[in-house]
Amino acid sequence: MTEAELYSVYKGVYLPSFLHTLESLRYYEEFSFRSDDIVIVTYPKSGTTWMQEIVPLIRSGGDLTAIQMLPTWDRVPWLEEHRASVLNLEDRPSPRLFVTHYHYSMMPPSFLKVKPRVIYVMRNPKDVFTSSFHYYGMTSYLVKPSTQTEFLDKFLNGKIMFGSWFDHIKGWLNVNDKENIMYISYEEMIRDLKDAVARIAQFMEKPLNSEVIQKIADQCIFKNMKKNKLSNYSLVPREFMDQTKSEFLRKGIVGDWKNQLTVAEAEYFDKFYEEKMKNVQYKFAWD
Repeated sequence: MTEAELYSVYKGVYLPSFLHTLESLRYYEEFSFRSDDIVIVTYPKSGTTWMQEIVPLIRSGGDLTAIQMLPTWDRVPWLEEHRASVLNLEDRPSPRLFVTHYHYSMMPPSFLKVKPRVIYVMRNPKDVFTSSFHYYGMTSYLVKPSTQTEFLDKFLNGKIMFGSWFDHIKGWLNVNDKENIMYISYEEMIRDLKDAVARIAQFMEKPLNSEVIQKIADQCIFKNMKKNKLSNYSLVPREFMDQTKSEFLRKGIVGDWKNQLTVAEAEYFDKFYEEKMKNVQYKFAWD
């Protein structure tokens, strides 16, 4: 199926119509944030599910009930997806936990006024591309790649869901008031998950002792997350997400793009990246 059949265009980016209805987008536009809300922000396939496992465990002080009772999409819901409006989010106690794939330019008026805390997760775009390529191939609500090269062009030019990785990351890095934003990368979390958990807990103003931090880190390593049916998307019907084609939680590693991209594709990617990011001063963990 084509983009016209599966996607709607919202604020200049493609969104899968199956997950993002007009009613759900209106709900997000009118949503009332609180200053102590914690919003995980990612470009798709950048460590979203991982953070949806870590952050609730920090808030609960390591109590595993937080990830054993609710599926990922209900424990830390996407505000722009259709389920948000039926979860009674207004009644949830503070600090509420949310996630969004929105660009900064897409954030609603209440967010800009209240300025809740944001955890912005970044990942090497080559690995984002690789993960996306497999993900698009196993879902029924996204346009399947015809070839890898064709999908690469779509990815680099922002012709996929949630638009350009480059626009997304530059928009969030260029926020004037960064006091309430924590920037962290997938690569940092892979390198030292315990340290990442400790830093996130500090940002959330949720002091934890070293034993609890270790417990959370142990629970959130990839092989353990992959076993959690409330996190590995095995509850999603096969008609929407066919994990016989590719697992949702696939490898959880850094640098898998080297197994995916051809030499020519990697060089093409590098040239595109250098041009798009030439004025960005941020030091990325993958550089």
